Amino acid sequence: MRPRNFWPLVALVALLVFNLLFTTGFARIELRDGRLFGALVDVFQNGAPVMLLAVGMTLVIALGGIDLSVGSGMALAGAVAALLLTEHGQSAPVAIAAALGMSLVVGAVNGALVTYGGVQPIIVTLVTLVMGRGLAQALTQDQKVRFSNPAFDFLGNGSVLGIPVPVLIVAVVAFIVALLLRKTVTGLYLEATGGNPMAARLCGLRVHTIQMTAYMTSALCAGLAGLIAAADIQEADVANSGLYLELDAILAVVLGGTSLTGGRANLVGSLIGATFIQTLTIMLQMRGVITEHTLIIKSIVALGVCFMQTAAFERLVRRFRAVEGA
Repeated sequence: MRPRNFWPLVALVALLVFNLLFTTGFARIELRDGRLFGALVDVFQNGAPVMLLAVGMTLVIALGGIDLSVGSGMALAGAVAALLLTEHGQSAPVAIAAALGMSLVVGAVNGALVTYGGVQPIIVTLVTLVMGRGLAQALTQDQKVRFSNPAFDFLGNGSVLGIPVPVLIVAVVAFIVALLLRKTVTGLYLEATGGNPMAARLCGLRVHTIQMTAYMTSALCAGLAGLIAAADIQEADVANSGLYLELDAILAVVLGGTSLTGGRANLVGSLIGATFIQTLTIMLQMRGVITEHTLIIKSIVALGVCFMQTAAFERLVRRFRAVEGA
């Protein structure tokens, strides 16, 4: 019996080995001004927003739901923080807290409409996808908001012991969520609810609370990703921040082996999936592939990895081995 993350891990290792051998400069890592630089570092630093989105998305998908609003949530969080820093002269901690508070409100709206309103998750989050970016554009008058705040910039460009801060944030968030999933009853309740909500409700589980928590956590991760993205470029770009990243996050979760029908959450697999997507992106960028072709190649490769996790692929492998052994 293969481990749950076998094929995603095989795909990631194969991609890394290929790049180490055939992509010039991919393995080069250097320390400048007390911070690590290099393509391998960029995989985790530039991929931090998608990894954070994938962490929150894992919880929602494990419940059999979906959250299409995370990209817009990133834009909204960045806009709120930037406006507080510039037009209202607030400190970085206040701006960060307010932006994350707004994210929690978005998550609570999503969760309430899905849980108590009985509206399909794809409909609810599709509406908040449009509404969230529209609100961000209204707040900023559809303009980029530039800012310069060293304390806030540290989120996107700082480092601790040479390790970029975004990487450390992902590690801390993933560690906390992993503990909740595997070392507390929260994970058991979440997977029981995702597997069979009716049975979970009949067993006395607080299904509504579990679902609300998942959507609010997903929105909070999106808000944090938006703050990192804004701090990295020192501006709130509401038109482009988080654009299409909800698709990358969903793809990372699916690549990692979490079923869209709900059930067991595979957080490690989601992080592997997000790392795979970002490694592929960095590789194509280093090879000078244009954006349009990058999207096509990423889609084809992702479909291939997804197929490797299906029962049909397993049957093909067994049939091939049987032919070889004959």
